[in-house]
Amino acid sequence: MALSKLLASVATAILLIPSASGADIYKIDPAHTAITFSVRHLGINSVKGQFKEFAGSIVIDNKTIKDASGTIQVKSVDTGITKRDDHLRSADFFDAATYPTIIFKSKLIKKEPVYTRHRLPDGRVTIVADFTMHGVTKELRLPAKITGPVKDPFGNVRIGLEAKTKLNRKDYGINFHQVLERGVLLVGEEVELGINAEAIKQ
Repeated sequence: MALSKLLASVATAILLIPSASGADIYKIDPAHTAITFSVRHLGINSVKGQFKEFAGSIVIDNKTIKDASGTIQVKSVDTGITKRDDHLRSADFFDAATYPTIIFKSKLIKKEPVYTRHRLPDGRVTIVADFTMHGVTKELRLPAKITGPVKDPFGNVRIGLEAKTKLNRKDYGINFHQVLERGVLLVGEEVELGINAEAIKQ
């Protein structure tokens, strides 16, 4: 009995030792971050917009992403036109009253074999994540590139993150479907998502 208690105490002590990996947590800086989207309109042009309220964090170990997560407030959608934004918040699209957030949570980080001319990895990864929108969760692959860390003029340590991917809105139950006389959708189904972010070390 005494031996089992001793082993349990040792195991607990080991678990409480800080990780030697040196992983750091970075919080997204909203003042220097843009989460954008683009979708075809009338089949002739891409309408662009953004979400203005969000939060997120990135775990970095040895200049490589180990984990990433974020939450977007759907009501903050902004395309520059109030009437259009209200329509996007309605049940035709995001249904913000029922599904107020979009959630992103990584589950696997894959390093990409892309190298600079000096044969050093350039920070590119593919973030494989659970992406929840409009009450539907699906796996999303997000090619991304990490830059930094660097120190800003105020002493904060920052990293940069650039990422872009595409998804089909109908996969998430956003089924608005209006077809023009020439057979083209009023609003396209494919949506391009972009993240251009800075995050501050905690």
